[in-house]
Amino acid sequence: MNEKFMPVNRAQMKQRGWDACDIIIISGDAYVDHPSFGATLIGRYLEKHGFRVGIIAQPDWNKPDDFLQLGKPELCFAVSSGNMDSMVANRSSSKKRRSHDSYSPGGKAGLRPDRSIIVYCNILRRIAKDTPIIIGGIEASLRRIAHYDYWSDSVRRSIIFDSRADLLVYGMGEKPMLEIARRLKNGSADIYSIPGTAYIAPECPVDAYVIPSYEESATDKSAFASAHIMAVKYFLERPSYPMAQQHQNRWLVHNPPGDPLSVTEMDDIYDTHFERACHPMYDAKGGVPAFESVKWSITSHRGCFGGCSFCALFFHQGHIIQRRSKESILKEVRILAKDPSFKGYISDIGGPTANMYGLGCNFHEKGTHCGKRECLGNSYNHCPNLNVDHSIYLDVLKEASRISGIKKVFISTGIRFDLFPDNQAQSILQTVCKNHISGQMKVAPEHVSESVLRYINKPPLKRYTDFLTHFRQAISRLGVKQFVIPYFIASHPGCTEKDMLELALFLKQQGFIPDQIQDFLPTPMTTSTCMYYTERDPRTGEKLYVAKSERERMIQRRILHFHKKENRQLFRQMMEKYFPEK
Repeated sequence: MNEKFMPVNRAQMKQRGWDACDIIIISGDAYVDHPSFGATLIGRYLEKHGFRVGIIAQPDWNKPDDFLQLGKPELCFAVSSGNMDSMVANRSSSKKRRSHDSYSPGGKAGLRPDRSIIVYCNILRRIAKDTPIIIGGIEASLRRIAHYDYWSDSVRRSIIFDSRADLLVYGMGEKPMLEIARRLKNGSADIYSIPGTAYIAPECPVDAYVIPSYEESATDKSAFASAHIMAVKYFLERPSYPMAQQHQNRWLVHNPPGDPLSVTEMDDIYDTHFERACHPMYDAKGGVPAFESVKWSITSHRGCFGGCSFCALFFHQGHIIQRRSKESILKEVRILAKDPSFKGYISDIGGPTANMYGLGCNFHEKGTHCGKRECLGNSYNHCPNLNVDHSIYLDVLKEASRISGIKKVFISTGIRFDLFPDNQAQSILQTVCKNHISGQMKVAPEHVSESVLRYINKPPLKRYTDFLTHFRQAISRLGVKQFVIPYFIASHPGCTEKDMLELALFLKQQGFIPDQIQDFLPTPMTTSTCMYYTERDPRTGEKLYVAKSERERMIQRRILHFHKKENRQLFRQMMEKYFPEK
């Protein structure tokens, strides 16, 4: 059975007749052979194109020999923290160590180190110093330039310097990693000109787009904000020249992003063999919890043009939707339907935002770029150049539901409520509520305060209340009992106690008891994190109130949990302070 998985030890290499691997992946996650796990997706894609790939999942960083379970690779080590930044995986927004890790066997915490990529790479440098090291995944991608690190409350330099890696792959890395592997196999020393990568150079390229240095960003908050805005502009415009940032006497050279994947390329990536199971070595350890939530799900697309200030997707997956064909998705549905343990229910066909499948900017469809981030943004109406035809996505759901063995196809990822045109909202919602919602529709208005919504870059409250009206009319006509489950955020930069009270009063008026509350967590490279660190909106220079102390953040959480007995006195005090007339 183990021969069906990528090798995790020498015995499994021997079963395949290998004396060495071409590429060894080091991952901070447990090994789950499913396309939702980035290390697996990269490994299987390289394997499909003829490379011998092994994987070492969650090596013990106190035992260097753990990193040599497969020997040394012929071409390179590929290092990732896993599906999450290791600091986010290990520590909460209050900076306390988490007691559970969904990406580890049995949910056990502590199986990956803080700053996993740096720890892993420095061990590899000691024990295999001549072997190229390539870093990638979410941790490398979002720490690729000088960035604010919440857990140390400091600006850190690009992770490529601290990891001492040879090359950093940012974004979704299948195409760059395949090109790197091919060049290394062909003996080429030029792995530094590949789109979607970054590297260290002794000098600044003559044609580079230069952003404020690490030293400037670490000592001057206005320089940090400028570097952020310039990086956003660069990533939006997708120029042909590199971006560069000085770090002391060396330079981080950031190659341009690669072209968005075509439908054919996306199909090729997902039309790959996966066991769709945890590796058997975890059977006695309770499996891997994160796998259970995605086991019967299907990725239909990547990217998000929502532009939320706190979201890292813009700098990682990008704002251009890249989708699979309907035929590719339906092929995967048929594979799931044949699984003996499948019960007939697809938990999700979607992406970061489910109903962005098949949508996108008319400029992007023509191969050009408008250079704007505001496809949706903080206005009632979306950009007129945005295609919002939901028929393509609804057709995929409909055809998937007709496949033999399928009882129901659900949408479990979030739905962007401001994408439904007013004149189509009723028909779309009736179709979705009738066929693809188990009883709850997840949406993320995030807030109701006009100013906070502007900082978050979300549409005004009226867009959400209009959606609620459409939703209630749809379920009334269907005669079904379903609910909208909204997500809200506390302590976002610019959000005051009064703003949180405004949100609480709105929820009380709606008769909604909030359960899902996200406590703002400043993750590297996002606009909201820039706001948190500089205490200004980098887009306007406006000075912001930022809840930074644990007490300030706690008060905002408690205001939103107004229904709890222990918070009632605080709620009354806040009402007397900010709304005495009520």
